Amino acid sequence: MLLGGVLLPMRVLSRRAGRHTTRSLSFQPSYIQSKEARLPGRHARSDHGELEVDNSRAFRTASSTMSVGGDTTGGAQHSRKVLSLQSMNSNIRAMQYAVLGPMEVRARQLELELKQGTGKPFDSVIRANIGDCHAMDQIPVTYIRQVLGLCLNNSLLTSPNFPEDAKDHARRILSACRGHSLGSYTEGVGIDIIHRSVADFIQRRDGGVQARPKDVIITEGATEGIINILKMLNQPRDGKPTGVLVPVPQYPLYSATLTEFAMAQVNYSLDEEHNWALDIAELKRAIDECRSRCNPAAIVVINPGNPTGQVLTEENIRDVIRFAQEEGLFLIADEVYQDNVYGKDSTFHSFKKVMMQMGSPYYKMELASFYTASKGLVGECGLRGAFMEVINMDPDVRAMLTKLFTVSHPNTVGQVCIDCAVNPPKPGDPSYATFTSEREGILVSLAERAQLVTDAFNSIPGVQCNEVQGSMFAFPRLDLPAKLISQAKRLGQEPDYFYASQLLEHTGVFVVPGSGFGQKPGTFHFRTTILPSPELLKKMVQRFRVFHEKFIQSFM
Repeated sequence: MLLGGVLLPMRVLSRRAGRHTTRSLSFQPSYIQSKEARLPGRHARSDHGELEVDNSRAFRTASSTMSVGGDTTGGAQHSRKVLSLQSMNSNIRAMQYAVLGPMEVRARQLELELKQGTGKPFDSVIRANIGDCHAMDQIPVTYIRQVLGLCLNNSLLTSPNFPEDAKDHARRILSACRGHSLGSYTEGVGIDIIHRSVADFIQRRDGGVQARPKDVIITEGATEGIINILKMLNQPRDGKPTGVLVPVPQYPLYSATLTEFAMAQVNYSLDEEHNWALDIAELKRAIDECRSRCNPAAIVVINPGNPTGQVLTEENIRDVIRFAQEEGLFLIADEVYQDNVYGKDSTFHSFKKVMMQMGSPYYKMELASFYTASKGLVGECGLRGAFMEVINMDPDVRAMLTKLFTVSHPNTVGQVCIDCAVNPPKPGDPSYATFTSEREGILVSLAERAQLVTDAFNSIPGVQCNEVQGSMFAFPRLDLPAKLISQAKRLGQEPDYFYASQLLEHTGVFVVPGSGFGQKPGTFHFRTTILPSPELLKKMVQRFRVFHEKFIQSFM
């Protein structure tokens, strides 16, 4: 069969019931193999519709002659391995993180092959798989880099090449560091004066709703805060694990962490027909059905949405708060994309603000919310600066949470970055004009790219894309023909994985299959970031369009 003008015959090795057989395929490139041959593990559907890996067969060929301890010679006992795939933590084996996996490995191989001059039907790999702002040429904010430079090299504080407000900012932070150096340890929950900056920021954001510095914890990226909150919740009772309600589609951090901690993931489906809104009837269905297998203790809400790009309305947030209060759930508000809002009718409302405005009994609910310098205007993913605000937690429990963070210390560079993000130049400051110009340029460009992606994918037959109202991602839906779905299943692959892997191989466009985020059965999606430049996005969409038309037609 022809695809893109190239005949692609191959034989696929398959193992079924211990036998080796072959099947003829007529359109895969040679790197596509059957499930067992392609990956170091066996893929299967979980009960929440995600692609998971059973690694019990991983590296079978290499270990077929090994004992459990790894002694291949039958020799001395001391040569055996303490850790093997059988003896290691089985929860780690079961963990999956869809954003980086086999397709990431293949993308790196393709990039290497292109550098070596290997002929491909494309001249570059376009990485639309991850929200890495600066990797996609988002320009660092001058003021933030100036303050970072001054803090790291305080001899520059006398240089005439830095504005005075940046110098004052650096002096303020250094004065709070032991030895006036970023190289010193800080408190486990972060530098005290940065807590005050964050509290002031939250209070401004929420229209005057009180925020207290003691409720703030500075973290190594939002991931650390989320993981530690889940750790605190993880206490099996009556022989059942702790359950956490998680949206589907969801960011794979949650499924991976819950798997690692042997907690129960309780999926609730977002309403794609209403731009990925939260449906209260669906939340009630999810919690009622889970009680026989777990003790539900918390609900995760991602707003703006990742991977879905929606921004929740204030009324939708109120409904979720009422539901959580009625069911006695801890609220986990993942709000890391709060600065990335583009929809003309969309406004970010924090869960804390809405909860406090609702009055009793809602303002007394336990809530952890998250913010990061990796997203929005700042985009400093590698500096790992973030904070969490935890309110209404029992004081004794809060002491335990603080103890958990004292095991490590947040890096000081990330803390400086967060302080700059929440405490930027003010009108009249020397850096204000430059900062404002850069901020507007970045956010306006992101809004234009969000619209470009929405319009472009909706113009392609067989692709449907809800409006990208916020965050850095779109989650388009694919209408896949029955023959394509059948072929993917014969290969032991999810249909959207099969589609995305072929897209990568033939066009160099790297998107993430929707099955890695969870999706309703019978639907197929992919996640793409909106971060590439407008020129690169147009190039990406054109490659996608040409591939999609030919690939779908080959199965009609």
